[in-house]
Amino acid sequence: MGSMITPQPGIMEIALYQGGKSEIAGRSDVLKLSSNENPLGPPPSAIAAITAAATETHRYPSTDHAGLRAAISDVYGLEADRVICGVGSDEVLQFICQAFTGPGDEIIHTEHGFSMYPILAHMAGATPVQVAEVDRQVSVDNILAAVTERTRVVMLTNPGNPTGTIIPESEIERLADGLPKGVILVLDCAYIEYAAGHDGGEALARSRENVIMTRTFSKLYGLGGLRIGFGYGPKALIDVMTRIRQPYNLSVVQLVAAEAAALDLEWAKTSVEMNASERARLTCGLRQQGIACDDSHTNFVLARFADEGEAAAMETAFQAAGILVRKVGGYGFPEGLRITVGRPEDNDRVLDAVAKFKDAS
Repeated sequence: MGSMITPQPGIMEIALYQGGKSEIAGRSDVLKLSSNENPLGPPPSAIAAITAAATETHRYPSTDHAGLRAAISDVYGLEADRVICGVGSDEVLQFICQAFTGPGDEIIHTEHGFSMYPILAHMAGATPVQVAEVDRQVSVDNILAAVTERTRVVMLTNPGNPTGTIIPESEIERLADGLPKGVILVLDCAYIEYAAGHDGGEALARSRENVIMTRTFSKLYGLGGLRIGFGYGPKALIDVMTRIRQPYNLSVVQLVAAEAAALDLEWAKTSVEMNASERARLTCGLRQQGIACDDSHTNFVLARFADEGEAAAMETAFQAAGILVRKVGGYGFPEGLRITVGRPEDNDRVLDAVAKFKDAS
């Protein structure tokens, strides 16, 4: 007799998320450039806060995240009562889907958007709707054309991952203007600190009743292993999301580390500046070897090879050199490898491996 227990709609549609590889058998000098982590590691200020908090881990953390929200308010100029903190920005995106969508509803995402979007839609029982991009750029027209009476949320990664491209604020505003008032526009800005001159949608999230911006401490702030992110938007929407947030979703260690990192402006400045100069050098070095890459506004570069075969051969050559990068066939780029921007010596290893591969072929 078959089981009478059945999962909620959508759950069995979920394909498990695959993270970037961390190890190469037999190598102790592995250079991991597969997960867009800060190559400088976590800020020393955050490490000190983590160490100090270790003796307090028998205490429950704050349920209102007041200290971290105050730090976010100070650094970003965002109203603390319109900020919600989550286990990475992933959890904030999950709050949005869970609070505002369900079976019969649609969640729009673009072709090369974050691969968690369809997973989050299915978790809520909603239907993910994928929209084509144009030359690795988000198309506002394509998004607006995909909106139906069932659309509840539009998820936009800006800058994009794995493309690294960005659409200007004027285009995001055009998208916000074109959406029905009952559709939430989510601006997922995990990499926005690396994109000079862009506000990450702060102004729209402040002024519109249906726009939410998300940010993370996993990239620039080097705290990917701790899982901390936040969302900012209309207080009415944030209040709804807070009702389904677990009261102790962030630990003592997460809260103090993120607060210290947010306030460490010098560390952030150093990381952004190194990334900008090394990203330019890596991009130029790849192009000089005949490898196509768009200008990136993130901490990675999408290298596009002649075809899937050449990309696979290059990945094998990277692994032989002890370097891990990310294959992005699942994102629609079988010919692509996504390479995190490392330190100068890391990028030397990358460009050296590419030059040897090109010479050999």
